[in-house]
Amino acid sequence: MPVLRPGSARRALSALIGMLAALLAMTFALPGSAFAAQGRGDQAIPHPEDDWAGSQILKHEGGPTAGDEPTGDEPSGLLATVEGVDVSGHQGNVNWATLWSSGVRFAYVKATEGTSYLNPYFAQQYNGSYNVGMIRGAYHFALPGNSTGAAQANYFVDHGGGWSKDGKTLPGALDMEYNPYGATCYGLSTSAMVNWIKDFSNTYKARTGRDPVIYTSTSWWKTCTGNSAAFGAINPLWIPRYGSSVGELPAGWGFHTIWQYTSSGPTVGDHDQFNGALDRLQALANG
Repeated sequence: MPVLRPGSARRALSALIGMLAALLAMTFALPGSAFAAQGRGDQAIPHPEDDWAGSQILKHEGGPTAGDEPTGDEPSGLLATVEGVDVSGHQGNVNWATLWSSGVRFAYVKATEGTSYLNPYFAQQYNGSYNVGMIRGAYHFALPGNSTGAAQANYFVDHGGGWSKDGKTLPGALDMEYNPYGATCYGLSTSAMVNWIKDFSNTYKARTGRDPVIYTSTSWWKTCTGNSAAFGAINPLWIPRYGSSVGELPAGWGFHTIWQYTSSGPTVGDHDQFNGALDRLQALANG
């Protein structure tokens, strides 16, 4: 048996380490392999601070066309509306007093993404909105290719997405939109996507007693759920459309609950309108 000299042994060991590293790199480069194991998939989240409600809607569907810009006074189907905003770590510390003075009365705050990301500004945003008098809720940016709906619902509830009947807390919202990191529908079939959303929704209901609000665009919903009508009678709809009207709704919903009507509003870009008067917003908070 030949004996390797010290220099040869070092070169052989270095070559072996190089081969193993190359094989490992190839494994993680395979489609879907980064999401193969629950709990490891979140290693594939390189920029969660750039993922907020509507970030991918704006990218894929665009904003209002010329002459179609929202003014903030758009009718939303009922005689009265309530102005709101939604924020995430992207905004950092938010000037809630200014927003309150401008007429904003409710807020949704991003709490989590996948099963590893926590908004580092969540406390300032969630508590700050509450402290100036707003009704507020939390939302979860879904990554259905990373882990189960139940796993992400539990992570959300455990990290700010819960609910209490205090008259000031809205049910948590599930943000379903285009994948910031790959395939539009996260590699799931339409039936698998519907089941994932049901898994999240049912788990959230079991943990909190409330059905989560679903944030989604009609275009994404058609593409990735096959325009499922399974949620319209259960989950309130929060729909983004940056124009002069809400437009077509996803199947199953006869009306929207919240409309995200602009991504370029004052103080905080994303502004919303609740489809009803303040007492109806309070009723949603109270369950």
